[in-house]
Amino acid sequence: MISSISGTVKSTAINSIVVEVGGIGVLLQVPARVASQMQVGKLVSFHTYLIVREDALTLYGFTEITDREFFELLLSVTGIGPKVAQSILASSEASTIAAAIVSANLQSLEAISGLGKKGAQRLVLELKDKAAIFAGAGVNSKLSITNQVENALQGLGYSVKEAAAMITQIPAGEKIEKLDAAQILKLALKSGGKK
Repeated sequence: MISSISGTVKSTAINSIVVEVGGIGVLLQVPARVASQMQVGKLVSFHTYLIVREDALTLYGFTEITDREFFELLLSVTGIGPKVAQSILASSEASTIAAAIVSANLQSLEAISGLGKKGAQRLVLELKDKAAIFAGAGVNSKLSITNQVENALQGLGYSVKEAAAMITQIPAGEKIEKLDAAQILKLALKSGGKK
């Protein structure tokens, strides 16, 4: 997985930019609010998330790691794909959207392009507890470790949703806040029926 990229902005569009890295132009899909701030020739650094499909490799870029982690969380919601997840982050930062989810502010969520009433209700239903971490000032280190484990599970062939489900199925008796990534991965594999 390509986790980050640094280089010079070669060109910009409404939802994307091209970053030149070592003479190669890499197309990054970025939230509209980020693309609007980019200037050709500017040195930039992005946290990235790669989506692999049969017909395309699409790289999504985020200036803040919190936004990338929230993007990954959005992808775990039924019916939310990368385009809708990017649309959700197009006008606001992760903390603002997370606060709307935690407070069940359906009116502001429904206003997001591509989400609609059912999508907003699904976001609140599936993410109300998980989004609380993002609603605060920042992301704690345990969330980052959990995301590392989810990425490792995806590397083993599990889908985004399967990886998220395996982590949530870790028995409640396990104190995962005291474990490292390898120990959490082992528990997640056991919870998913693999050993």
